[in-house]
Amino acid sequence: MQDDSSTLRHSDTDPASPPRREFKARGSFVVRCEACNLPSLNCLCPYRVRAESRTRVWLLTHPIEQYKPTNTGRLIRDVLPDTEVFTWYRTAPDERLLALLEDSRYAPFVVFPDDQEGYAERVVGMDRVIERQNTGRIPVFILLDGTWRQARRIFRRSPYLATLPVLPLVTDRQSRYRLRKAASSDHLCTAEVAAELLRQAGDTRAADVLDDYFEVFNDNYAASRRHTKPTEPTPAMRRLLAARGDEAEEIDGHSTFSERDEQ
Repeated sequence: MQDDSSTLRHSDTDPASPPRREFKARGSFVVRCEACNLPSLNCLCPYRVRAESRTRVWLLTHPIEQYKPTNTGRLIRDVLPDTEVFTWYRTAPDERLLALLEDSRYAPFVVFPDDQEGYAERVVGMDRVIERQNTGRIPVFILLDGTWRQARRIFRRSPYLATLPVLPLVTDRQSRYRLRKAASSDHLCTAEVAAELLRQAGDTRAADVLDDYFEVFNDNYAASRRHTKPTEPTPAMRRLLAARGDEAEEIDGHSTFSERDEQ
């Protein structure tokens, strides 16, 4: 969940209702990689690493958020192959999501702060996640992917979420996200929230891979805004390249960078 003051331009009530004008995110005219959506100068694809986890992540994404190249929810899907992504519309819930919520294999938890009124009896801790896992069910973290204002709207206006346990993220972690201005460093972006939850649930490798992938995304995108790129691989880049079996390519003159120069 990101903090952003962007104005709502797309109807959140009906997927068939088009916006009054085509949504144009900042940087929409930049030439981007079709796979990772980053500017081609700093393509993220060479660093994509898949990881398995015992827990799952389902993203309930606000319709505007899916247009934003700075969205970090897509990073989770890149790393965790079992990630599900659903677009949220208030009056037209995704039928597949509704079916999955009824699937007894899963134990879904809505990730949301516990500082709001009206649902204190639903708030649980990570111990409940571990408990469900020990009974053979697959814990699912449902992340409300959007700005804080959008996430609150999704939480309050989705009846199918109203009976699910609410899992607040308890952490001292400070956000490293530099691509949008947050009201507080305590407000983590979607990928950071997922990585921290995975780590607390015991999926350490998945959390580490997602953290590294997020860091590379963060650095590369910030560099693209300056029309530059990192001149040397960062530690996170090195770890991901090694995980892909590409460490030799990195040593041979950082060919990952030079190949993109030639394109």
